[in-house]
Amino acid sequence: MRQELKDIEKRMGDAVAALKDKFKTLRTGRANLGLLDGITVSAYGTDVPINQVANLSVPDPTLIVAAPWDPKMAPEIERAIRKSDLGLNPQSDGKVVRIPIPSLTEERRKELAKKAHHMAEESRIEIRRFRHEGNDRLKKMFRDKEISEDDERRALEETQRLTDKKIAEVDEVLKAKEKEILAV
Repeated sequence: MRQELKDIEKRMGDAVAALKDKFKTLRTGRANLGLLDGITVSAYGTDVPINQVANLSVPDPTLIVAAPWDPKMAPEIERAIRKSDLGLNPQSDGKVVRIPIPSLTEERRKELAKKAHHMAEESRIEIRRFRHEGNDRLKKMFRDKEISEDDERRALEETQRLTDKKIAEVDEVLKAKEKEILAV
């Protein structure tokens, strides 16, 4: 039973961590290397993450610089960034790709906040699904006489407490990201 509760808690924690990773890819008007996490570049016949073909840095809050290890990769990096749905317009001088981060319009900020809410709701649904699956396993353990009725009741209550705690974490992460997005 303890192992079952630990498993439920770990899976719920992983859902919160995944949400934090997804939030890194949302543009906030400030340069952040997390923006480029989902971008893959076609290099030597295969798609690889951008950070495996270039050194990425943030020299100031409105600029990301990608210095490819092979200068021939600069056009590919530029193309990959343009293809992404980030709305960025990279410029290359043949050796270095500069990616200016424009400030967001109010409309775009609201759109990104909506997207953040949607991502958070997906995480809440996933957490509730983990609760449901865990509760089913606990009820099966009771039916198979592996645990007592009191243990089942306590475990179900603990699962609900874990669910409430993790959903509150999702709400906190969302609140912080929304504040970051809507800040001018």
